[in-house]
Amino acid sequence: MIAEALLIMTGIYLLCGMVFAIPFVLVGVNKIDPHAARASWGFRVLIIPGTMFLWPLLARRWVLGIHEPPEENNPHRCAARNRASNRAEETMESKSEIGNRKSESDQSLVTSAATNGKKGAAP
Repeated sequence: MIAEALLIMTGIYLLCGMVFAIPFVLVGVNKIDPHAARASWGFRVLIIPGTMFLWPLLARRWVLGIHEPPEENNPHRCAARNRASNRAEETMESKSEIGNRKSESDQSLVTSAATNGKKGAAP
């Protein structure tokens, strides 16, 4: 009894997937993945089984109009993003330190020039 119900539900799910897969392969794949827009018919035939299984996710992306594939978000990518942002912050800090040093050295040159000018002018 339970096995029959599961098989019927699986059959209905895959039937819905097949009904969705036909228009998706013809039109929808162009909308959600710009790289697949130039794909061959062989590619489109190959993605039909996956489309049948993943049709709720693909239908959601198609309806929402999401055009780019999702970016993978795993610990390695997060660490790389953090390293890149830390490097950018360090670069900005070092540039500001260099600017501060330069302005300090310019001020000291002006001060020493003014001091040297006073010593030479007063006999």
